[in-house]
Amino acid sequence: MAMANPYAKYQEQSVFTATPEELTLMLYDGCIKFINRAAIGIEDKNIEMTNTNIIKAQNIVRELNITLNMDYEVSKGLRPLYDYMHTRLIDANIKKDKEALEEVKGLVTDMRDTWKEAMKLARMNSR
Repeated sequence: MAMANPYAKYQEQSVFTATPEELTLMLYDGCIKFINRAAIGIEDKNIEMTNTNIIKAQNIVRELNITLNMDYEVSKGLRPLYDYMHTRLIDANIKKDKEALEEVKGLVTDMRDTWKEAMKLARMNSR
């Protein structure tokens, strides 16, 4: 009988116990990770690796987009940005365009950093 991977179990538990805010942060971090892996795939001319990781990044951007609460004005501004990032990821996959990946990575990194700061401010204000 194979022993379960303790890291996988920890990861699974961290998702199940995370707040919605932490889950959003995990999505941003995951998107950055997959974009980095796709860029390595492009450098190594590994089409399968590139494709797999760009699709994972696209899925995250799609999830972030469809879970927007459109009752908030900020969501109305984020929707076109997520649509743009999704389109650029498709372009990157079709053309194996590392510059498109870097552009999306920059946008996602900025959003992640802003989200982290907002989480920190919310925690300080709730005390």
